[in-house]
Amino acid sequence: MKTLPITAVILAGGLGTRLRSEISDRPKALATVAGQPFLEHIFEQLSSFGISQVVLCIGYMAEQIESLYGTQYKNLSLSYSRETVLLGTGGAVRFALPLVSTPLALILNGDSFCEFDLQALENFHHERNAQVSMVLTHADDCSRFGSVVTQEDGKVTSFIEKSGAGGPGSINAGAYLVNRQLLAQIPPGRILSLEKDIFPSWINQGFFGFRSDTSLFIDIGTPQSFRSAQSLFAERSPHG
Repeated sequence: MKTLPITAVILAGGLGTRLRSEISDRPKALATVAGQPFLEHIFEQLSSFGISQVVLCIGYMAEQIESLYGTQYKNLSLSYSRETVLLGTGGAVRFALPLVSTPLALILNGDSFCEFDLQALENFHHERNAQVSMVLTHADDCSRFGSVVTQEDGKVTSFIEKSGAGGPGSINAGAYLVNRQLLAQIPPGRILSLEKDIFPSWINQGFFGFRSDTSLFIDIGTPQSFRSAQSLFAERSPHG
């Protein structure tokens, strides 16, 4: 398998307050899902993609992740961007930028998982000369997630806030292929949210939505979705 010139950046530093009733002794990314830490399901996916470089953005209970995995997971080389002050998803990505040595970064939420074809995403990104390509998946009810509106060619035109509109639509699946030079434009040292602060400002800078043709999308951000993830991953083969 060829190694792709893409650095994966996993956002795994949040407090996970909504999940405290289920797990209180570890960071959310280490919550046990179908017999293994959730983070390992993401690692296995990245390994299957042919990615070799992974940066973990960590903060809350960071030492648990570092001590568990060190610098290697199978064929993945791991490095850590450890925040002493939580910077939000946007601030965390900017803080980790010195560890990203490739022209493209695949940014992933550490509390969600979506099956998608990375090679197809990369082709989509280059064909449109995109700066950022967000993986989208279908939801029957967008009210919990918010929805993403695109043109026919995939160009993102707007984001609809959570609870702004229910019903079916395309939602952000928590995976983004982004040109490193665009990430460098994020102001450093500030508390910023990708979804609220950064993405809206990128709409006119080559922002596209890539629709994944799979129905498997799960997040573990709430007790209900955490419990749903157990059965979903149990049904999958051990390594996807």
